[in-house]
Amino acid sequence: MSRKKVALVLCMLLAGCFFNRKALSTPCENKNLQKTVLNVANGQPVRKQHLEKEEDSYLEGYIQALVNSHYYEFNILVYIENGDVYLYNLPKNDLIKNSILRFVKDLPEIRSVTEVFKFPKERLKTLKNREIRPQIKGIWFPQTTVLFPPMIANPRATLYSANYRSGDRGVYADSCHAVNHQKMGKTSTIVSLGDSFPIYRWCNVLKWKGDLQIEIQGGIWSMFRMGVRRPRGEFAQMVNTDFLLGVPLSYAVNKWAFRLRIYHISGHLGDEFMQDHREHERLNPSMEAVDFFTAYQVSKNLRVYFGPGWVFHSDKSYPIKPFYLEYGGELRFLGRKSYYHKLYGTFFIATYIRNWQAVHWRFDVSSIFGYEWSKLQGVGRKMRIFINYRNGYSEGQFFTDCTSCTGLGFSWGF
Repeated sequence: MSRKKVALVLCMLLAGCFFNRKALSTPCENKNLQKTVLNVANGQPVRKQHLEKEEDSYLEGYIQALVNSHYYEFNILVYIENGDVYLYNLPKNDLIKNSILRFVKDLPEIRSVTEVFKFPKERLKTLKNREIRPQIKGIWFPQTTVLFPPMIANPRATLYSANYRSGDRGVYADSCHAVNHQKMGKTSTIVSLGDSFPIYRWCNVLKWKGDLQIEIQGGIWSMFRMGVRRPRGEFAQMVNTDFLLGVPLSYAVNKWAFRLRIYHISGHLGDEFMQDHREHERLNPSMEAVDFFTAYQVSKNLRVYFGPGWVFHSDKSYPIKPFYLEYGGELRFLGRKSYYHKLYGTFFIATYIRNWQAVHWRFDVSSIFGYEWSKLQGVGRKMRIFINYRNGYSEGQFFTDCTSCTGLGFSWGF
């Protein structure tokens, strides 16, 4: 092929690319459009300059896609007028509702966000052409959040965690059985594996139109005594492991949340502890119990809760008196959102108090202070780092032994 023919072919190709680009171009460049579509598909906020000159219809679709991505279980509908966002069909649970409102407010170019309970008549024709899902009676395996979040200062909260404790003084021998440092040691580590697995959530239940959810709850807590010299260079000794299996039934509406739970818990001495302390006979602190907790969301940052319980069966080798009462609260403050990392972080402080008939109704107090990160404000799973203080009673077979210690730890869960 001659040079002239090659030059002619190249010119034709360049001209075709030029005219094709002109034909397909829109007010938004193809590259920018692709980036915008990808951002919306991934549930990520687009840059502010993409939204500055867009009409309400574009913003409406964009925000609807984000809400569907992060809160797909709640069938929320979005419409916009003059930059003002209106949200329809928000959940009755105030904790989840406030999380959605804050999520939309944090988006760029949003003037205001308002909850509405019905659409204006002039919007009905537009809505008919949009994605309108039928009202559903329930949701299988909801994953966004649980209706009754864990009480985070509870030593038996079902979370994934690790906690290094020190300074155990084993005090008040005159009022209870003092902890023998030869048993527990002055430093210990507690590792937990716990979670709640939502099975089904009924929507708009009872006259209050709240949500009802059934779950399976499981947890394992293992205590290791640290600094122990054992054969083969081992430096830790397993003292005790507790296992929990429960079935909670939760109901949440507005600022209130309720949880009825039946559960089994059992404690098992560690084989290393029994090998090193042959004078201790292994008992079976196993029990079945039922409790009923009520939580109230006082404000966006403050939550309080309380609940009675009844142990209706315990093993004959370790009888447990039946009644108990537990209560506490959580306060979050100085929260902020990182737009770069797309994370919400806040400080928190929480206290949990237990009064069991088995220890003559004495106080068992656990307090924690720390910082948590989450993808969404108030709901979903969170990573926490914290310091904690415990003044009360130990666990498992040493349930009636006093303990007083401080610790440092982290956790992951609801």
